[in-house]
Amino acid sequence: MGKLAGLWLWCISLVCPVQASGLVAQVEKLKPAVVGVGLVAPLATVSHQLKGTGFVIGDGHYVVTNEHVIATPVPDNIKYQRAVFAGHGRQGKVIPVEKIYADTTHDLAILKLAEKLPTLALQQPAAIIPDGSDIAATGFPIGGVLGLYPATHKGIVAAYTPTIIAAKNSQQISERFMQGLRNPFMVYQLDIVAYPGSSGSPVYLPETGEVFAVINKVFVQQTKESAITQPSGITYAIPVEHVYALARQHNIPMH
Repeated sequence: MGKLAGLWLWCISLVCPVQASGLVAQVEKLKPAVVGVGLVAPLATVSHQLKGTGFVIGDGHYVVTNEHVIATPVPDNIKYQRAVFAGHGRQGKVIPVEKIYADTTHDLAILKLAEKLPTLALQQPAAIIPDGSDIAATGFPIGGVLGLYPATHKGIVAAYTPTIIAAKNSQQISERFMQGLRNPFMVYQLDIVAYPGSSGSPVYLPETGEVFAVINKVFVQQTKESAITQPSGITYAIPVEHVYALARQHNIPMH
């Protein structure tokens, strides 16, 4: 019995570091391709505003994020420019956004950059990740306060389920919006903690690093403030098939 116990402990000591190092290696590889998304205004009191997360795809000149991240209204009296923040901490740099391709139905946007950055690989659009699968997400939760320091969280796929995105105002209630109510699209429900600023984060498989979804919202139990103080752990993410569709619509290279 003692020999068996010793053998079991020896096996654990070999397996656990391998499993841990798999995610560690993936995080180190993908962090350069995960960027902050926000606003820059040199003359404003707060010159840099980090609104959410994005990640680089295709030929390195395109960033995927949520449409609601870049739809933030800006004051008329200050000249703001939409930008991404690449790098880490105080070594980060600002890269202006040249063009925005938006898909309001699926809360996605692809931003075109003048500068090339490292990219992430996407899962094939037809693939559906099974419930219970281990996953990870890397982004900038509460980035407006904590700064350009990417954080990684682990979790599982809880369900593949229909969703309905509510209209922000009456002007968005169009025939296309009503069609969405009648035919809600499928999203991933994740058992993973996400915070304000996590929107646009890539959700990927720890063993391969392939991105299969984009975080777009969390379930809020009471108030917006409780999303920080008492996170529900229920997060929703848009499958990458809609990223592929948006890219095809605008002839954006994916490789």
